[in-house]
Amino acid sequence: MVDHVIANRERTGATAVDPAVPDIATVILTFNEAIHIERAIENARKVSRDVIVIDSFSTDGTVEMATRAGARVLQNRWVNYAEQFRWALENGGIDAAWTLRLDADELLGDDLIERIRRELPVLPADVTGVIFNRRHLFMGRWIRHGGRYPLLLLRLWRTGQGEVENRWMDEHVILRSGRTVRMDGAFSDANENDLTFFTAKHNGYATREAIDVLNGRYRLFDGVAPLTSENSGWQARAKRWTKERVYNRLPLGVGPLAYFLQRYTVGLGFLDGKEGLIYHFLQGFWYRFLVDAKVMELERRIAGCRDNAERRRVLAAATGLRIDAEAV
Repeated sequence: MVDHVIANRERTGATAVDPAVPDIATVILTFNEAIHIERAIENARKVSRDVIVIDSFSTDGTVEMATRAGARVLQNRWVNYAEQFRWALENGGIDAAWTLRLDADELLGDDLIERIRRELPVLPADVTGVIFNRRHLFMGRWIRHGGRYPLLLLRLWRTGQGEVENRWMDEHVILRSGRTVRMDGAFSDANENDLTFFTAKHNGYATREAIDVLNGRYRLFDGVAPLTSENSGWQARAKRWTKERVYNRLPLGVGPLAYFLQRYTVGLGFLDGKEGLIYHFLQGFWYRFLVDAKVMELERRIAGCRDNAERRRVLAAATGLRIDAEAV
């Protein structure tokens, strides 16, 4: 059974303050995001009539801060990003015309905010999704090279038209019907935490991505419709195809080294300075190698398993992830 509480049932007051705010409900997933949450809610309210925070039982005051900032706060036990967001869509009481997904450390720039306000109300009826162009800020520097910009993401869709892939990592929103348009403007991943947080977060990401790799090999879980250029954008589809059909089939260590060298040389990552060297090495080599190593380790754990049910039980015990949760 899903555990949840509602900390604040009131809609935000954005409508009374500014009638230009479009009919959008913004969903933000949180766990111990006190460093970002007030900034995130203030930013989201510039384009949202309703801001909904789905919290995973934070212990740092995130819930109290989000409630004071005017968000509706619900709590739900964590499984993974995909399941948490799917739960939000089903249980968040979203009644706005559009749904926007934002991470707690993401910010919409003034130019993008103005474009959303101006263009969203007049989009043709067959446009059901909007793709943003995200930039990554690392140690105070915008990482412009190495394939990290532009990073095209489907983040805004007509309510009811979006569903979330059943993945443990790198999940995308997929449109049920219609087409997408792209809105350019500043949209930033602006995390304020330090390198210790960055490496710990990516260690957790590596475990979840290793589960996805094993799922590709053993079909551990059911998924949703595959990514296409129409339902999630061409870039997401191209990256997923390359990862699954090429990268994940390379010998241990070959993929991470080739990927880092491509990003740093051909992709001009060296132009991102010292901060870029740290970022591209950690995110482009260290993280990718860690995923490969965890895949090898976990595959050895399940080598003697008779079926997928047993594989899921072994993986849950080895990783601490709720792999056998009913919702997954």
